[in-house]
Amino acid sequence: MKKIEGALTAQGQKIGIVASRFNDFIVNHLISGAEDCFVRHGGNTDDLTLALVPGAFEIPLTAQKMAESGKYDAVVCLGAVIRGATPHFDMVANESAKGIAMAAMKSQVPVLNGILTTDSIEQAVERAGTKAGNKGADAMLSAIEMVNLNKAL
Repeated sequence: MKKIEGALTAQGQKIGIVASRFNDFIVNHLISGAEDCFVRHGGNTDDLTLALVPGAFEIPLTAQKMAESGKYDAVVCLGAVIRGATPHFDMVANESAKGIAMAAMKSQVPVLNGILTTDSIEQAVERAGTKAGNKGADAMLSAIEMVNLNKAL
């Protein structure tokens, strides 16, 4: 059996990041984690482009435009949707995830979902660089691997 995997080296890759300004006290940590991961895996910060959007609901459109532009090998989507007292959480979480998946399928470019969907601020803090690691870094690592896997296919 032939096995194909993506290497974990970012050298020469160009990555777009789409991040939400809503809940920026969390999202800024995700952005920092993604940037740190990219550099630690051999990438150059000059090869990262950050696009800021109002909220998680707006992420998919910008991600799709970046993916289809031909300028980026992958797009990493970062945001934080924290459950409140209304069903708004479910709509934003579901539709942003669906839109990100559609952007990847339509563009045939890896578009990674690094949007936190948590029940509390405490859970978001844990996933933005404390107890549960940094999910921005995790999304970037997946992007790096997927770019290399796509090149190998």
